[in-house]
Amino acid sequence: MSATIAAADAGEDAKSMKVEGEISVPAPREEVFSRLSDARFFASCIDGVQELTEIDPTHYSALFATKIAYMRFNFKVSIEMTTLAPPDAIEARVEGTPIGAVGRLTATAATHLDERDGQTDIRYAIDATLTGKLGSIGQPVLKAKAREMEKQFAQRLKAAFGAEVAP
Repeated sequence: MSATIAAADAGEDAKSMKVEGEISVPAPREEVFSRLSDARFFASCIDGVQELTEIDPTHYSALFATKIAYMRFNFKVSIEMTTLAPPDAIEARVEGTPIGAVGRLTATAATHLDERDGQTDIRYAIDATLTGKLGSIGQPVLKAKAREMEKQFAQRLKAAFGAEVAP
């Protein structure tokens, strides 16, 4: 897995962050696309996703719980699959509001799949903006949380495809 995380100030009490990286799994691209485009499978790879509900084949709602620094946040999120281009690309938009706090999370995620020597390289880019109380959290803390979530996601994804997972 390789990844980069960049952060920027997006205005008063708003923080923007971009996460990019690549994960390789030992499976054909069509199989990887099929699994990643299954919202339940994808959600199972993300720590803290609860109560995923399908609204229609491209729209979902869920609760997402996480701890950032010393604060716990519970979000109501809506997910829209904006692009499904088998077996090459998946894109989605996520919007959420923390329960009991002022703020908003918006993110777009793009995933591109390339098959190489019997495995699939998953390249991803996530652009996220946090506002309100979320946006007031310092960049080092947000970057650390993003790295932690990214590592957990990669471990779960690799384990699901039977790949060795580094400790």
